[in-house]
Amino acid sequence: MPTPAEISGMVAALMNDSAQTVYTNDKILPYLNMALDELQETFELNNIPVTNEESAVITVPAGTFIIGFGTNPKLPQNLVEIQRLWERPEGVIPWTPMTRREFINRAQEDQSITQFLYWAWRDQEIRVVPATANNDLKMDYIQEIFDTPISIDDIDVNLPIINVKQFLGFQTAAFCAMFVAENEMRAQVLEGKAAAALNRELGIPIKGRQAITTRRQPFMGSYRRRVLF
Repeated sequence: MPTPAEISGMVAALMNDSAQTVYTNDKILPYLNMALDELQETFELNNIPVTNEESAVITVPAGTFIIGFGTNPKLPQNLVEIQRLWERPEGVIPWTPMTRREFINRAQEDQSITQFLYWAWRDQEIRVVPATANNDLKMDYIQEIFDTPISIDDIDVNLPIINVKQFLGFQTAAFCAMFVAENEMRAQVLEGKAAAALNRELGIPIKGRQAITTRRQPFMGSYRRRVLF
């Protein structure tokens, strides 16, 4: 896993400043943070497995109807998008999947319910009909993978993701070429390198999800080994 310092060194080299006399860590870091945010959103959009996470058990007291980032109980701070929500009576197995609705069924509000069954997502909060008993929630969700902005104090701390150095180096250098050196031609070349690196980085986990573990044999290769009678 690369460190921001390693990426910064790569960026300086791409900008013909290996000694980092002009492109110092301080100057490069804001553009690295931009590249990190771009990569994170791309991973989230493509549901790359490294963005998948499951929450700890969230115990929801009876009478609770909103679970948000600032409530008690609260949502995970790295939550981007909920993929599935599960519930159970407090401490009782098994877990039961909940059904997502655009809005809560108001017909349930006058009923005494012990479990939620349904949930809605409004104002970045989970909305449920208050239950008469404590319930546990657990969620499968898409998470943020980079805690940006990275500060200079974390310049030597490993980023939490493998195989991202090439994209981050080229893309950060492209930003520097465009907005620091104001060299549009160099920026375009570096963006092309970044795009190629990103395609490789996206292709590897996607290939793994498809369970493709071997390279297919070319047709002509098998033809040449045929025995003719």
